[in-house]
Amino acid sequence: MASLTSIATPYRSSSSYPSSSQALRVKLTGNTLFSAGVRSPVSSSSSSLLTIRCAATKPDKPAAEVDWRQKRELLLEKRVRGVDVKEAQRLQKENNFVILDVRPEAEYKEGHPPGAINVEMYRLIREWTPWDIARRLGFAFFGIFSGTEENPEFLQSVEAKLEKEAKIIVACSSAGTMKPTQNLPEGQQSRSLIAAYVLVLNGYKNVFHLEGGIYTWSKEGLPIEAEEED
Repeated sequence: MASLTSIATPYRSSSSYPSSSQALRVKLTGNTLFSAGVRSPVSSSSSSLLTIRCAATKPDKPAAEVDWRQKRELLLEKRVRGVDVKEAQRLQKENNFVILDVRPEAEYKEGHPPGAINVEMYRLIREWTPWDIARRLGFAFFGIFSGTEENPEFLQSVEAKLEKEAKIIVACSSAGTMKPTQNLPEGQQSRSLIAAYVLVLNGYKNVFHLEGGIYTWSKEGLPIEAEEED
């Protein structure tokens, strides 16, 4: 489906940067060529409109956009459960569980549980298709110049390292939970739970996720190893 992404913000020509009251508008419509432009103000005090448009074909719906309730139902159906860091360490040592760290590679290299393997669930946007350009511009509008995307090679990379019968504990920075609370009756999703959803959706049978994530692992004083930059 072709789409037109329009990012528009009014600004004052007397200022170098947009004011905090400016809004971001994203619209989807038919095909156009990529274009970017600034409409000149009539006078120095008048408002102008900065418009950036990009025609793109949006990729298939990523796992992150699937409703959390739907993901949670599948996780519960497949008996995915959270384990605390000490149980995770025991399972790793005694039951041949593998800790799958789905954080960005740079975070993994800074410190991770010994023996953990890394496959990024999210990565920096790499491509320069019209759709990716539109997304980069959207991030840049908010001052974010390292926008991320769901890693399209996540499943393929995991399959290259782990068989479908592997015992896996998925971990991210702080993790979410499937446990209901008063404020979060359906729990809260996280990168590790999204990754767990992708795995069980594609045939992995022994998947847990790390409650509290790598942050809690480190906070509890459990071993952490780092990798030197090349």
